[in-house]
Amino acid sequence: QVQLVESGGGLVQAGGSLRLSCTASGQTFNLYGMGWFRQAPGKEREFVAGISRRGDTTDYADSAKGRFAISRENAKKTVYLQMNSLKPDDTAVYYCARSSSAWASARARYDNWGQGTQVTVSS
Repeated sequence: QVQLVESGGGLVQAGGSLRLSCTASGQTFNLYGMGWFRQAPGKEREFVAGISRRGDTTDYADSAKGRFAISRENAKKTVYLQMNSLKPDDTAVYYCARSSSAWASARARYDNWGQGTQVTVSS
């Protein structure tokens, strides 16, 4: 069972930026796609962004396109989510997850999850 640890969340004003990080344990990080999800209070968890094992393919939710960027450094076993032009609607707990395959689209299956990091965007 791989362990995923997110960091980088916090409180930011609308229009600001944050970069989330997620570091994995184990030796198989480079074999799997990785994704970011979020869950706002009273809402279901939703896909935000995904990246393939080599980082050459990405997928974004419509709400993230043009503002967020997912990337990864396999040597550091870390995946990032750069979030720009943040809005109050982006307030949520953000989770990283490992895909069960080399791909990580909104339709992929994810089988390992981190504990989440809180992002709060004030207006």
